[in-house]
Amino acid sequence: MTKILIPFDFSEQANYALDFSVAIAKKFNNVHLEVVHVMEVPTSTTVGTMGGGEMMPDMENQIFFIELMNKRKSQIDELKEKYLSDAFTFSAKIKLGNAFKNISESINEENPDLVVMGSKGTSGIEEVLIGSNTEKIVRTASCPVITIKSAVAPDDLNKIVFASDFREDNDEVASRMKRLQDLLDAQLYFVIVNTPGNFETSRDSIKRIRAFAHKYGFNDVTAEIYNSNSEESGIIEFAEDVNADLIAMATHGRTGFIHLITGSIAEDVVNHSKRPVWTFKTK
Repeated sequence: MTKILIPFDFSEQANYALDFSVAIAKKFNNVHLEVVHVMEVPTSTTVGTMGGGEMMPDMENQIFFIELMNKRKSQIDELKEKYLSDAFTFSAKIKLGNAFKNISESINEENPDLVVMGSKGTSGIEEVLIGSNTEKIVRTASCPVITIKSAVAPDDLNKIVFASDFREDNDEVASRMKRLQDLLDAQLYFVIVNTPGNFETSRDSIKRIRAFAHKYGFNDVTAEIYNSNSEESGIIEFAEDVNADLIAMATHGRTGFIHLITGSIAEDVVNHSKRPVWTFKTK
């Protein structure tokens, strides 16, 4: 690992993500941390009062934005000074515009090995209509994403639940999972969630998990079958039952109308799990 990108909005969750990334950087050599803060540009306007009916910027919004921009610049400078270190390199920048668009562009430009994001999660109508920037990044990022909702240290992530149906061989997912296991020196649980609408025998499920583990040379792995009403709830419940420190999943990254209909198990787990979640979009 050489580069970690941290989208940063100065929230409590963003600080958890930054602290987690700094801890990784201190643990390994030659790590670069790239912090990206995105500011939405005000677009509200009012009708001009001097005749002609032209649209003019809302001056109060403009003044507030300028004051906030100056504040954020000062805070970014403070971050750079705070994380000046011989153990790793650190940079931070401000981008203007839509948060998801700018974070996505930063991922493509910086080509990080990992994105670490803080997330509050969403629920109810907000989740149905727009989801969150975190969910969108999970769906589209070209590298693994770790989402964090509370303070956590890398050294405390000793037990990983990797949830899958294990029906598809995927060299890249397997390689990334092995790297994650090595990075954290963690025990792995491979789990298939059995649901009423997608039932199969435990014998068939265990056989498929063992074939996957054998093919890719995984060690220190426990194979488990878990019964639940849905894949999402089953993954979260199983992680709770075994007291896992991290949930890991692959996502197909579907977008648009198909995604709206089918949803995404990985995004739902990211949204609702209290534990950190590692995701990787498969091709």
